[in-house]
Amino acid sequence: MQFPVTRHSVVRDLGSVDPDTRAAAYDGLVRSYWRPVYLYIRVRWRRSPDDAQDLTQEFFARAFEREYLERYDASKARFRTFVRTCLDGFLANHEKAAARLKRGGGFVVTAIDFARVDAELGVQAPDDESDPERWFHREWIRGLFGSAVEALRRHADAAGHSAAFALFQRYDIDDAGAGAAPRLTYAALARESGLSVTAVTNELAWARRAFREIVLDRLRRICATDDEFRAEARDLLGVDPP
Repeated sequence: MQFPVTRHSVVRDLGSVDPDTRAAAYDGLVRSYWRPVYLYIRVRWRRSPDDAQDLTQEFFARAFEREYLERYDASKARFRTFVRTCLDGFLANHEKAAARLKRGGGFVVTAIDFARVDAELGVQAPDDESDPERWFHREWIRGLFGSAVEALRRHADAAGHSAAFALFQRYDIDDAGAGAAPRLTYAALARESGLSVTAVTNELAWARRAFREIVLDRLRRICATDDEFRAEARDLLGVDPP
């Protein structure tokens, strides 16, 4: 699976004069950032689920209408930091405002599964609320990786590599996240799946390679510059992409 090296970043497309391109860019932005934005409002600003849902959608609608995010300056911070700073400003101003902004204004927020994220929050409370940037970044990574895993599943099914995804899910997600020691071995995984150790090794290699490419593609789309993209790729995956 190969992706073109050059892709239009949604950050660049936010400032497009073409309304369809700009709306598509915001839709991509919402898909990438709604989870950290919503959870940040829930935890850092201690809002109820209903209020946080309204504020999440209102934040993106206002950003679209007022062109807040088009003011991003890549020389000052990473884009995700800028989004979080804009969110803090929006929430602070919202508390002072007497009336709530009417949502809509030509921009429809994409469907968001708030209930699923609330369920996760119920069993996994944040371990550190003292550093807003660190917490927002962590939730941004979770959202990025979660969407990449789902994309890998679809890609594996279409490419006839469903077994590779199942092994990836079992070894690199379920077992790695369980914190158990010792880790599941390839030999045990082979016995469990009815495959040879060589087949397990090859299938996992395929899945990891495909997963990395999916993450890099999605990361490229939501970074403002090539330098930011490479820095994020090094931080998240330990790779230096072309």
